[in-house]
Amino acid sequence: MDARFRNAVRHRGHFPNEQSALKVLYLVATTKRPNRENLTGQIYGWKQILNTLTIHYGDRVAY
Repeated sequence: MDARFRNAVRHRGHFPNEQSALKVLYLVATTKRPNRENLTGQIYGWKQILNTLTIHYGDRVAY
C-alpha cells in the first residue's frame, strides 16, 4: 500500500492544497485491484490512517 501511495504522489508532482493530496491518497486506497482479496475497494483502517494524518498535519486535514 505504501508503494502505491508513493507512486501516486510522485506521479502527480505537487498539490495546490492539502485537501487535494488527501483526495489522491483516498483514491489510491479505494482503487479496486483485480486478483486481490479486497475486491470491493473498501478501506480497512481508514479511520486509523485519517487519525495519523490529523496528528501529523493537525488543522490542515479537514474531514
